[in-house]
Amino acid sequence: MASLGRFIRLTVGACAFLLVIAASVPCKAQQVNPTASSVNEQQLLQELNRIQGRVSIPDQRSGVLEQPAGRDWREFRNVTLRWIGGITIIGMIAVLVIFYLTRGMVRLESGRSGRTIVRFSAFERFVHWMTATCFIVLAISGLNITFGRPLLLPLVGFEAFSEWSQWAKYAHNYLSFPFTIGVALIFLMWIAGNIPNKVDVDWLKRGGGIVGHDHPPAYRFNAGQKAIYWIVVIGGGAVAVTGYELMFPFYLSGIEGMQLAQIVHSVVAVLFIAAMLGHIYIGTIGMEGAFDAMGTGDVDLNWAKEHHSLWVEEEQAKGHAPSGGTSRPVAAE
Repeated sequence: MASLGRFIRLTVGACAFLLVIAASVPCKAQQVNPTASSVNEQQLLQELNRIQGRVSIPDQRSGVLEQPAGRDWREFRNVTLRWIGGITIIGMIAVLVIFYLTRGMVRLESGRSGRTIVRFSAFERFVHWMTATCFIVLAISGLNITFGRPLLLPLVGFEAFSEWSQWAKYAHNYLSFPFTIGVALIFLMWIAGNIPNKVDVDWLKRGGGIVGHDHPPAYRFNAGQKAIYWIVVIGGGAVAVTGYELMFPFYLSGIEGMQLAQIVHSVVAVLFIAAMLGHIYIGTIGMEGAFDAMGTGDVDLNWAKEHHSLWVEEEQAKGHAPSGGTSRPVAAE
């Protein structure tokens, strides 16, 4: 019996010892190794804003391995921006076509007088056309970044698209400098005449001569032109600042700032393009005599009286414009 008792005690002790060892093993398995291949990426992304490693070069920002906000930025660039740009630009073109078909060109009610008044100086026209030319190239090359791959690439092929995109990038980068200078000069040249006033409110209420055949009085710049001026100054300034941040990356901000700059740059740019389409329409086929202002710099006196009567009165008081009553219309050549 004594031998049997010792055997039972030894057996129970051995079992207890094995249970202790077995219980200790799962405890070790619960330890998390962040470098283990079994770590779930989504779990890490939920815990951290980014995954950053160690690098030996001075720029520590290059050590970013994962940046979850980049997925949202990529979705915006590849999907959302294309919808915003497409709806805005195509929508503006559609509105202008419908408006032209229903309203037609805004004609001179009193015809041409044969006498002219200086509207813009040679320097003003040079700054305008320099800025406008740069803007057109920047708009086309910028739209290529967003719409070139889905629309142009299938038509011209990889080799031609690659060559075109490379030159478009160079043009976009280098022409940004004269464009910025032009925006700054436009701001300085015309700021005095583009401060909103009570006359602009009445001009807007009466449709500005675009809707119907009423021609409300205006100074050198009416409310519509003032709107274009501030769009150029504010919009042009915004795309310039964000564009230079993208052109010289990481000087002012990290990757998050670069992504934000690209979003602001692209959204403001497509809205800017849509607004300029309206400006181009009015200055060409939308209004008779309007192109002369930036073409030769002189406009017909009757045109000036219909669209900028208060400005004509100021110029006549200074002796810079022909004076007298209503000018008689002359037959167009």
